[in-house]
Amino acid sequence: MTAQFDLTLDQLAIQELARSFTADKITPHAGEWDEKHIFPLETIKQADELGFGAIYVAEKSGGIGLGRLEAALIMEAMAYGCPSTSAFISIHNMAAWMIDCFGSQTVKDKYLPDLVSMNTIASYCLTEPSSGSDAAALKTTATKDGDHFILNGSKQFISGAGSNDIYVAMVRTGEDGPKGITCMVIEKDMPGVSFGANEKKLGWHSQPTAQLILEDVRVPAESIVGSEGDGFRIAMQGLDGGRLNIGACSLGGAQRCLDEAVTYTKERIQFGQPIADFQNTQFMLADMATDLEAARALVYLAAAKVTAHAPDKTRFSAMAKRLATDNGSSVVDRALQLHGGYGYLQDYPIERFWRDLRVHSILEGTNQVMRIVVGRDLLRQ
Repeated sequence: MTAQFDLTLDQLAIQELARSFTADKITPHAGEWDEKHIFPLETIKQADELGFGAIYVAEKSGGIGLGRLEAALIMEAMAYGCPSTSAFISIHNMAAWMIDCFGSQTVKDKYLPDLVSMNTIASYCLTEPSSGSDAAALKTTATKDGDHFILNGSKQFISGAGSNDIYVAMVRTGEDGPKGITCMVIEKDMPGVSFGANEKKLGWHSQPTAQLILEDVRVPAESIVGSEGDGFRIAMQGLDGGRLNIGACSLGGAQRCLDEAVTYTKERIQFGQPIADFQNTQFMLADMATDLEAARALVYLAAAKVTAHAPDKTRFSAMAKRLATDNGSSVVDRALQLHGGYGYLQDYPIERFWRDLRVHSILEGTNQVMRIVVGRDLLRQ
């Protein structure tokens, strides 16, 4: 009876592959990346050797054509070592998927081979200084000029800005609101493209974050992904998967901190015995494990729904993102508490995960917006 909830042999193999890569290439170095703000580009590109640069890009386009549950397993496994690095790889995958799923053959032929091989890395650009949760109010303009568009505006909080080669951006080609938004591919070296200073962030130190600034940038009309006016629809479909991945990153980070807490409480002696022997400690660990498993079950279910294009996939991805990121941060916070003063020190990994997971309840749609998405969908029934 429980078999229906088990991962398949292929999924278990993918999970183990990602865990081995993380143990060898990410976990031993993540603390240094965080402390010294190192962008581990070579390690990120090594993920391509496993196909992790094009997880749900179709096989005919050079990807490995996996589903959203398999992607979540990969992101969860890599986040066990470094949520920031796992999330960065997720963003590249989102951009590559958008080009593969919605781009013309010309756009695919131009960009996908290098994106799939991670010879080039892509950023996703939706948020602007004045439009965060209200994404449909974006102001970056794209004015038609013959067989080009002239772009002006800026994009905020862009992971990889200044370092990445390709920027899949949502811009306004038409009327106000969602119907006037179009998706375009912008290249780093196009005249008029520049970047703001690298943001000084609480966490996610292993990846650069900055503004993308567009000043009279000429982008060929053939660089449109989808059709004019399709951008908002593409963005929202991308966020279904992005929310799953960031939820999975929270699962991985929280699992790491739960494991660290179990080990620490067994070793820490107070009042003549390991603190793991105290009922209070056991209750805390039990609640942490329960909250984590509940979130994991919902993320996996939502991932299956997104892969199957279920009619309630958007609601479930929002529910999963909200629960996994809230529960993940709570588990890490309690793990820090169980470490006492030592959890506050950089000598232990807990504080890094505490900082890295904090942003997960903000990006890919704030958790307050997730509640709006769920509530509205329920009321439409």
